[in-house]
Amino acid sequence: MAETVILQLPDPLAQQAKEIATLTHRQLEDVLLEWLGYAVAELPIESLPDEQVLALCDLMMDTEQQEALSKLLEQNREGQLTEAEVSQLDALMQVYRRELVRKAKALKVAVGRGLRPALSQ
Repeated sequence: MAETVILQLPDPLAQQAKEIATLTHRQLEDVLLEWLGYAVAELPIESLPDEQVLALCDLMMDTEQQEALSKLLEQNREGQLTEAEVSQLDALMQVYRRELVRKAKALKVAVGRGLRPALSQ
């Protein structure tokens, strides 16, 4: 069962969420739910069970976000980004970096638990 919650978002957060929603052709509510999911997912990796640690080791950006990021990076290389697209690129790069760091931390925990071999021996 879902629960309805009404939130008042600060303008910068609302604007960023709207830009991501537009860029990825999704509803604003879906973007906000995704972000809340990320917050929950940010629990300390050391406290997660083995299967969740291993899942984080294989974490990848979702297809829509990856396609949008690739397109914006290409436009950026060509110097063709508008101000709104620069904001969208920044937001997607933040997601990418956050996921990359989380993946690296999960790999460290997985190696420490003996779930994965170390990358360099």
